Amino acid sequence: MKVELLPALTDNYMYLIIDDDTKEAAIVDPVQPQKVIEMVKKHGVKLTTLLTTHHHWDHAGGNEKLVKLEPGLKVYGGDDRIGALTHKVTHLSTLQVGSLNVKCLSTPCHTSGHICYFVSKPGSSEPPAVFTGEGSGVCPGDWAFFAKTLLVWGDTFLLQEKYSIGEPTVPSTIAEEFTYNPFMRVREKTVQQHAGETDPVTTMRAIRKEKDHFKVPKD
Repeated sequence: MKVELLPALTDNYMYLIIDDDTKEAAIVDPVQPQKVIEMVKKHGVKLTTLLTTHHHWDHAGGNEKLVKLEPGLKVYGGDDRIGALTHKVTHLSTLQVGSLNVKCLSTPCHTSGHICYFVSKPGSSEPPAVFTGEGSGVCPGDWAFFAKTLLVWGDTFLLQEKYSIGEPTVPSTIAEEFTYNPFMRVREKTVQQHAGETDPVTTMRAIRKEKDHFKVPKD
């Protein structure tokens, strides 16, 4: 399995997932279709699948155009608001991209129909990958400031180090996310106390609302 990172808009990413054995490929959240087509041609692969994490325009806004450029694409997603949708999925739905297994995980928080895609290669020792689609709304620099400002989120050194060298903060590992991502730490007492809640679900709702309204102070 090969994953190509494609920067999109000002602060988003698209992901081209390639099965090395069959040269079939899937694209995650192709908001800029022409970029996708160029990358597909560069790698000489066959694009068969479009995986949409959620319906927001900066993730799903390129679906209709890409389907016109690449007729026959299977378009997956968990929300009827997703453009050009051909296959609606639910929690634990599965699909194939060549020899790659894709498991759909329902994660309603950012949007009610949000789907994460867990991709693995059977019989391979290479680690699986999960494509979450989160990241819209607060650009990476704003996210770092948000995490640093609210110290209950824990160690933000790794996150700040990534930004300081100008590298994308994706991909990361689950272990890394547990060090600085507040949404991975909603069972921790310090985070619950900050949110004024005692339950992980209501804590998630509270910090999601806080992030939605967070603004970076002007210098």
